[in-house]
Amino acid sequence: QVQLVESGGGLVQPGGSLRLSCAASGSIFSISDMGWYRQPPGKERELVARITTGFSTNYADSVKGRFTISRDNAKNTVYLQMNSLKPEDTAVYYCSALSTPYRPYTYWGQGTQVTVSS
Repeated sequence: QVQLVESGGGLVQPGGSLRLSCAASGSIFSISDMGWYRQPPGKERELVARITTGFSTNYADSVKGRFTISRDNAKNTVYLQMNSLKPEDTAVYYCSALSTPYRPYTYWGQGTQVTVSS
């Protein structure tokens, strides 16, 4: 089993920055790819960024150049640095982790609220 706990969300003004953290615990050795998703109010959940065990990254077009995903395997933690935040970035942000002990399974955190407003 894998448990994911997000932190770092909050209220920020447009143009500001936040750093989200996601700490993994449990059967961390089975984790391969990790990522961040978000669900804006009244909209569907969408992929924001992902990072592989080899530190290869991919980003949604809407956040390229503003967000940076990283991971620290020694600390079992994945981060999302968010700069130049816009009101449309307002959403609940979820951490995810792909685990493959016997067959692939995706774990999800509870989510952390990010609100960008003046």
